[in-house]
Amino acid sequence: MTKKKHSSDDHTLFRKLMADVTPLATEPRITPGKARPSPRPRPDNRPAPASPGFVEREHAPHIDAEEALFFARGGLQQRLTRQLKRGELRPGAHLDLHGHTIAEAGARLTAFLTEAQGAGLRCVCIIHGKGHRSSGGRPALKTQVNQWLRDTPTVLAFSSCRPRDGGMGALYVLLRRP
Repeated sequence: MTKKKHSSDDHTLFRKLMADVTPLATEPRITPGKARPSPRPRPDNRPAPASPGFVEREHAPHIDAEEALFFARGGLQQRLTRQLKRGELRPGAHLDLHGHTIAEAGARLTAFLTEAQGAGLRCVCIIHGKGHRSSGGRPALKTQVNQWLRDTPTVLAFSSCRPRDGGMGALYVLLRRP
């Protein structure tokens, strides 16, 4: 498409028509304040909660360190599960369970999920690690977290993270709306 060229007659006519127009009084513009810093997860140095939380499952199926995890409750939209798998639903909070015993991890996970749902968060990230330093070389926390999340009614789905967010050592968790 070509633009129409305006002649000097057009400019003269426009100026003649706008001669008696006065500009509106403008209010002073509000300058925006400082930009808020992006939220960063704070390190969780609190002691483990007193409630027992989840209990260790003795007969949980063993999972390999590099095995991808996925779970979704029936009736969940495929679009939502696809977004979760791709990491398109950004987590509102993170929980790092590295270095905790299974009992401590269960208590922290219980408190974290309760707080996250109470805060109205839709997606969270749980870092369980790959268990390379576990006894027997099996990822004990990954196995237990897999079972605990499947048993939790507030968890609609979970999937192993994209490499940028922790890969096979972390999970995106989709929570039920409060």
